[in-house]
Amino acid sequence: MAGRIKEEDIALVRERARIDDVVGSYVTLKNAGGGSLKGLCPFHDEKSPSFNVTPARGFFYCFGCQEGGDVIDFIQKIDQITFAEAVETLAAKVGIQLRYDDSGAPIPKSQSNQRPRLVEAHKVAGEFYSELLFGAPEATLGRQFLDKRGFDRDAAAHFGVGFSPRGGEQLVAHLRGRGFSNSELVASGLCAEGQRGLYDRFRGRLMWPIRDASGDTIGFGARRLFDDDKIEAKYLNTPETAIYKKSKVLYGVDLARREIAKGKQAVVVEGYTDVMACHLSGVQTAVATCGTSFGEDHARVLRQLLLDHDQFRGEVIFTFDGDSAGQRAAVKAFEGDQAFAAQTYVAVEPDGLDPCDLRLQKGDAAVRELIGRRVPLYRFVLIDRLRKYDLDRADGRIDALRDAAHLVVSVRDRSKVDAFTRELAGLLGMEVDQVRTEVHRAASRPTPAARPGAADRTPVVVQTEAPPPPRQNLPSPREPRFQMEWDVLKLAMQYPALLGVAFDELDDHDFTHPWLAAVRAAMAKVGGPSQAAPGEAWVVAVRDAMGNDPAAAVVSALAVEGLRLGREPDERFARAHLARLQELTCLRRIADLKSKLQRTNPIDKADDYNRMFGELIALEQYRTELREQAISGAL
Repeated sequence: MAGRIKEEDIALVRERARIDDVVGSYVTLKNAGGGSLKGLCPFHDEKSPSFNVTPARGFFYCFGCQEGGDVIDFIQKIDQITFAEAVETLAAKVGIQLRYDDSGAPIPKSQSNQRPRLVEAHKVAGEFYSELLFGAPEATLGRQFLDKRGFDRDAAAHFGVGFSPRGGEQLVAHLRGRGFSNSELVASGLCAEGQRGLYDRFRGRLMWPIRDASGDTIGFGARRLFDDDKIEAKYLNTPETAIYKKSKVLYGVDLARREIAKGKQAVVVEGYTDVMACHLSGVQTAVATCGTSFGEDHARVLRQLLLDHDQFRGEVIFTFDGDSAGQRAAVKAFEGDQAFAAQTYVAVEPDGLDPCDLRLQKGDAAVRELIGRRVPLYRFVLIDRLRKYDLDRADGRIDALRDAAHLVVSVRDRSKVDAFTRELAGLLGMEVDQVRTEVHRAASRPTPAARPGAADRTPVVVQTEAPPPPRQNLPSPREPRFQMEWDVLKLAMQYPALLGVAFDELDDHDFTHPWLAAVRAAMAKVGGPSQAAPGEAWVVAVRDAMGNDPAAAVVSALAVEGLRLGREPDERFARAHLARLQELTCLRRIADLKSKLQRTNPIDKADDYNRMFGELIALEQYRTELREQAISGAL
């Protein structure tokens, strides 16, 4: 077992692994000014972006859920692994050979962190499968499958498509030859253990590598090719592993994520070949689920890539087959519509062709036109709902109205209810007032179970952002009364050189919130701003000096929150803040002294009274000087 990772290697990982690149693999980040980036938090659901990243200091912080830290903390939290595992994961990404213990010599990686090894195993397996697709005679059926669907060798290489040999133990032997242990092979999901030992999980199948947003292969999708395949399922997927969670994975996201962020559009298709067809046709925002239906976690991934929030409206376009299964899928997608701020659409080819068949029969332009002809998901579901009724009969129209009214009131954007009411009236051939009355009646019925067709629908729960619970029984350090203390520490954290030794004159009396006083003490413990190392090293040093103190929770916030200045602060600005903070301390001392004077008899305790009176005059004079410094610095 490897020992402790050397501190200089940890520092090198922090330096090489750019936090904006790492976080940007999971979340679309936009320029927020002042050197900061902003996006939707990956750690809690929110409709307005409050997740901030400051590359210059290597820290992130969410002002919604209060999660924060450096690039190592981010990987720890997002992958739910230990500190050492996060360091090893990042080291593998940026090509750093970690050293352990005190010897300084490279030694094998810690066995505690599986991710780098499992990712490497998938990389090796992907290369192995790809070579076999166009190099093994037994892969002929795989090549024919691709050719019949319009995919040539270049397309297969672009998407990493491969072929798993039929023998049953060839991948096992190949991976063992590359130094992987039996336990790693089983943990990867690439191999399974039987009575006679390990065997290849995928045999004689066409293989699609499933990658995460950063481009790491974490699983495979496998298509049946041979009639004598003992596993009858047409498609097999990697089982759940430490790195592969099917409810959170979208096939093609590695290729589509930048285009999704750039084009503010995501297209959700139903299979691997549909993703390939869309991308090759110019629809490079296409992704697909992997052996499971589109769910809440998939929606969350897309929202983070779209930067989907209330002030921005992108597009999420679902493509479904034109059959009854596709219509059911559209209804299910509509039930999850509340997860998006983006507008949701559906694109269905009238001939019932999926994007792959459509491209094959009608060309690339037809696929682009399919997406261009998208219709609002709401309207598609509404029309599908009305098809169930005979609208030529009066009772059929009434039944259709009662059913569809519930659909109208479930629309997320309340401003559109009246417009949809009018549209429904037109589709039914009824008076608008009659339809509006039924819509109002439907809105007043609280129980989804009472709705027609509710038995096969899952109620949509609209989640609202709730403030995180207090970490302990203290007022928030963000309250207005602590604003100057907060701003001074923010300056000290982000621009330590501007404060320098002047910050050393401050003490705990200048900070009335215990957490902020603890941060100041930690700064002093590591030498103060005048001794601050450049960049994120200073922030890391302060945070580490606080140990397990709950006050460490605010360090990330102080490191990433903007100054609301509109320009880079200078030394005069910083000194003005120091003077204002010291003035507030002086005012508190003046108030305390005046209170004591009022309680002191000037005759019985003349010496004490005169001493305090002289001290009061000196404090008032000092306060005037501080006020002048604060005003001059603010000009």
